[in-house]
Amino acid sequence: MDKQSIILVTHGHFEKDFLLEITDDVKQEFLIPVSIRENNIDLSGFYDEIRRQYDGNKMLKEIDSMHFSTDAKKIGLYRVDLFIPILTYIFGQAIYKGNSGIASLYRLKNEQYGMTQDEDLLFSRFRKVIIHELGHTFGLKHCYVPTCVMRSSTYVEDIDQKWHQLCSNCRDEIGL
Repeated sequence: MDKQSIILVTHGHFEKDFLLEITDDVKQEFLIPVSIRENNIDLSGFYDEIRRQYDGNKMLKEIDSMHFSTDAKKIGLYRVDLFIPILTYIFGQAIYKGNSGIASLYRLKNEQYGMTQDEDLLFSRFRKVIIHELGHTFGLKHCYVPTCVMRSSTYVEDIDQKWHQLCSNCRDEIGL
């Protein structure tokens, strides 16, 4: 894997300790520098009134259009409900072998499913989605190892069953 960097582009308020821990985990997983950039763009242009959600494809294009560094992978971090036209909702998405991805906390909260709030579980899920989407930017496809972070996740329960790390096969595939 070429030495690059990763930029976490925040939209909305995220606790500093929360972001620093995510940054450390991403850095540990991909072994390259990770930084945080705040972005305060108006998200109203991405809102679909009929679905009452935010268009993930448009948001991904917006992140992809941001130029911080030519070799940087960047992932937008959000707190809004994301969709793409063919799916009811998404946790995140990325450009395969590209430089951009997005991830949202919205559907990762226990409260969305009538359960008690759990910040530790929310953090764990978000970290996995971020690392998963970044894996796609490095050219990883969905993995069939049950605990690999690159395993596909349709539901939060799927996210809960996997680790926040790449399996040895995925690590080898991207040269880690």
